[in-house]
Amino acid sequence: MKKIVIAIDGYSSCGKSTLANQLAKELNYVFVDSGAMYRAITLYFLNHQVDFSKEENIVNALKKIHLEFIYDREKQQSFIFLNGKNVEDDIREMNINQNVSKVAALKLVREFAVAKQQQMGLKKAIVMDGRDIGTTVFPNAELKVFVTADVDTRVERRFKELQEKGIETTKEVVKKNLEERDFIDSNRDFSPLRKASDALILDNTLLNRDEQLLLVLKWANNIINN
Repeated sequence: MKKIVIAIDGYSSCGKSTLANQLAKELNYVFVDSGAMYRAITLYFLNHQVDFSKEENIVNALKKIHLEFIYDREKQQSFIFLNGKNVEDDIREMNINQNVSKVAALKLVREFAVAKQQQMGLKKAIVMDGRDIGTTVFPNAELKVFVTADVDTRVERRFKELQEKGIETTKEVVKKNLEERDFIDSNRDFSPLRKASDALILDNTLLNRDEQLLLVLKWANNIINN
C-alpha cells in the first residue's frame, strides 16, 4: 500500500492535533504534533530565562535542547520529551500559550524545528500538524488539509480544555490569547501561517470529531488507493 505524508495546518484551537492523532491511528501512521515541539522549546526558554532578543542566546539554548516523541502503548498516545523528561502537561499551561507564538516566530527556532520535522518525514507514513507543514515543512505532501473554525467555537473548545486540566482562566482571556496568536502566526516574517494553494479546507465549526475524521480519512484513502 502506498505511504503518503499528510500535512494538517490551521489556526489555534481548531482541533488539528486531535484530528491528526486520530487519523494516524486509523492509518497506522506516525503522528507528530509540531506545535508541541515549539511549546517545549518555549518551556526551555522560559525555565532558563533565555533572552531571545539576542541571536547568540538562541543559538546557545538550541544546542542544549533535545526533543523526541515517545509512544505510550498503554495510553496509545505519543508524548513529547524535553531533554529526557515528559513535558506534555507542562507545555499546555497558560504561560506557554502566551509566549509560544513569539518563540515560534524566531527564524532560528523555526529552522531548528523544521529540520527535525523534515527528518521525521523521510520514511513517509506520517501525519503532522502545525502552522507551516504544508507550505514549508512538507511542500510536496500528498495530502494537505487546512483546518478552520469560527473564533467563538475555538474559544469554547480551548476554555473547556483548560477547565478540564484545572487551569483557571476566563473566556475573555482565552479569546484575547487566540486572537494574538493568530495575528503573530499569520504575520511573522519567516514561515507564516497560510493555506497552501493545493490544501483542502476543513471548516469544522459544525462538525464533531468523528465527522471530521471520516471526511479526512476519505480524502486520504482516495490518494492512498489511487
